[in-house]
Amino acid sequence: MEIKFCGAAGYVTGSRHLLTTESGFKLLLDCGMYQGVGVNTYDMNASFLFDPKEIDAVVISHAHIDHTGALPRLVKLGFEGPIYCTPPTLDLCQIMLNDSAFIQKNDLKYLNERKKKRGEDLVEPLYDETDVEKVLSLMVAVDYHQRCIVNEELSFEYSDSAHIIGSAAVHVYYEEKKGDAKILTFTGDIGRPNDQILKDPETFVQSDYIISESTYGDRLHEENIGRDEHLFEIVMDTCVHKKGKLIIPAFSIDRTQELIYSFDRMVSEGLLPHIPVYVDSPLSVKATNITRKFRKYYNQRLVDYLKTDKENDAFDFPSLKYIGKVDESKALNASDQPCIIISASGMAEAGRVKHHIRNNIENKNNTILLVGYCTPDSLGGRLKSGEKEVKIFGEMYQVKAGIRIMDSYSAHGDFNEMIQYLSCQNTGKVRELFLVHGEPEVQKEFKKKLENVGFSKVYIPRLGETVTI
Repeated sequence: MEIKFCGAAGYVTGSRHLLTTESGFKLLLDCGMYQGVGVNTYDMNASFLFDPKEIDAVVISHAHIDHTGALPRLVKLGFEGPIYCTPPTLDLCQIMLNDSAFIQKNDLKYLNERKKKRGEDLVEPLYDETDVEKVLSLMVAVDYHQRCIVNEELSFEYSDSAHIIGSAAVHVYYEEKKGDAKILTFTGDIGRPNDQILKDPETFVQSDYIISESTYGDRLHEENIGRDEHLFEIVMDTCVHKKGKLIIPAFSIDRTQELIYSFDRMVSEGLLPHIPVYVDSPLSVKATNITRKFRKYYNQRLVDYLKTDKENDAFDFPSLKYIGKVDESKALNASDQPCIIISASGMAEAGRVKHHIRNNIENKNNTILLVGYCTPDSLGGRLKSGEKEVKIFGEMYQVKAGIRIMDSYSAHGDFNEMIQYLSCQNTGKVRELFLVHGEPEVQKEFKKKLENVGFSKVYIPRLGETVTI
């Protein structure tokens, strides 16, 4: 079998890995969109390193756009096979892919207005809502630990990777020669133990080959212990002492729900002053409702908390308001009252949070709190790196607001947590481990760490490279 690394090789986004059997059957693991990679982002998302018409099936690890966002482009260019995913991923894709189509249309409207003035060629959306509907019609839900037969050569099972609700590692069983069965594991994104909402990442079957993410392969997160206290300190400093606004760019799935749950606990304990908390993202509102739907994926700590919560709901409290309408969102920027605004996207590259940052970044009383991974070229990444002036919607803004960072909310495991996840494997039986989904220098560091714990053959593939296993 061959593996062609068609995305997230040398990049943190754009997950796409193509398996081709000896008979020519082509199975694609993830079909993600590149995000925040600079001026080449559109072109990298517009095309594939394979012919979409030749793909026989797709297996998705989880719903994040950098793992699913190119699916509508795939069907637009001719793919017609099944798309396998977990039940929560199916529900989440319905809202996320439609949101992606909507954001493209709106963002390109601003971009094309500037291109038209400069006499440049206009840019077409990568896909629209019609393409999204085609994707949804092809999706097949497969739950954890349910063996799914793809064809006579391939089958797979999912195990819980605890990254977001419904996220999974994919374990592909393949037999090209009779009696010579092999297992390839694709980790997807590796979650963290002791997540506020989800169960811990599961151990998984002994594998011959592993394709592993490496996002935080060179660093450790701050301890989860004291996370609520740290968040509370930032709220008090910004909203009570400075009378400012706290803007939190947060991914709609998991990160937003974790933040709401943190504030819910503060309210239950009588700690949080009556400060309005707004979740200003239609996508986040829908994602929260989906998270409510799949309670069987919750960890025991959350199950126990719900028994004591008055509303029996970890995502609702009196000072919380979910914002849907555009005029309500705009009104938040017109108000000078202290408040907390949680809004997507997590990298601050698109969506309503970009408008909130633009309107609040030049006020020293405000704070922008970054709680997750941001690619270096994204607006969130530039703020994280300490830039004093940033471009937003084509205009330059002075960074006068406070910039705070809390990596403890990250849904990606750090290098210790990823090594802990992989420790269920007998390293002597793993023939090769491939590192994807990481920056090149980070991957080199993580490679050394994996070799130090016994993985003898760790390889960092190049984008477009094909290897035979």
